[in-house]
Amino acid sequence: MTTTISQTTSREGLRDWMARRQRGASGPADDERDRSIVSPAERRRPGTVAGMSLVHLFLLVGLVIAGLGPILWLAKSAITPTQDTLSQPFALWPNGMDWANLSVAWNDIEISKYFANTVLIALGAWFFQLLVATTAGYALSVLRPRYAPILNGLILMTLFIPAVVLLVPLYLTIVNPPFLPDDATLLNNWVAVWLPMAANAFNILLVKRFFDSLPREVFEAARTDGAGPFRLFWSIVLPMSKPILGVVSVFAVIAAWKDYLWPMLVLPDKNWQPLSVRLPAVQSQTELDVFLAALAISTIIPIAMFLVFQGVFLRSAGLGGAVKG
Repeated sequence: MTTTISQTTSREGLRDWMARRQRGASGPADDERDRSIVSPAERRRPGTVAGMSLVHLFLLVGLVIAGLGPILWLAKSAITPTQDTLSQPFALWPNGMDWANLSVAWNDIEISKYFANTVLIALGAWFFQLLVATTAGYALSVLRPRYAPILNGLILMTLFIPAVVLLVPLYLTIVNPPFLPDDATLLNNWVAVWLPMAANAFNILLVKRFFDSLPREVFEAARTDGAGPFRLFWSIVLPMSKPILGVVSVFAVIAAWKDYLWPMLVLPDKNWQPLSVRLPAVQSQTELDVFLAALAISTIIPIAMFLVFQGVFLRSAGLGGAVKG
């Protein structure tokens, strides 16, 4: 009798051991996955709830101050006299507001002209980057020619080349572009800024990765119905790719808006220069309050871009590529 009980116990122990081994091979058990620093029982205690609420509030206030603090200070200083900004930089208009700073910055420094130049550069960079990224990503992901892996590897290799290494040969190409007469040049021309920005390997790989996640059944059905490559790209792929198009658009506009070195090299004439180049040039000749007003005006488009496209970044499914329905 004792032998039978011991054998039964050993079998049960063996089964339990095997079950634990299987759980360990397939992944952690449910209680291990749910385990955290604070247990569910402790979370229900009033003291723990109050402490965690205070920590969350402290983190939220800290993030708001760190993220919005510089922007709000710039907005305040844009309509604050210079003496007040220097003597009491964190005071809220101790001697009143000076709204004339905005009009002086817009007219006397000719912010309106440089603002228009920046908008044109950003729009052109946005268009050409979208054109190159979507067409190249479509060719590598959907059309998939035999040499697509080689092209994909070459595009990836360009990400490891420092941008400063390409600066001199790219500048010489702009000064004396190929396939044009010897005396032709692209200096002081929007194309000199648009085309180098269009060749963005990161955007191409980003769009290709998104296209890879689109359902192939839709492409096969479109081809069965007689859709050619262009029709498939325009009517099927692009409408399904609105999230990635929004992300690339934000990247393109922000990069063109803040770029300084390349526009300064290829746009030596101040009548063609954007805000990122012209504002540092006039800083030494401008009052501080007017200069801060000009900086505040230059931040309007980036802030507007964030407000319009914030949902693309906040939704975790924005780059998931899953198509339902």
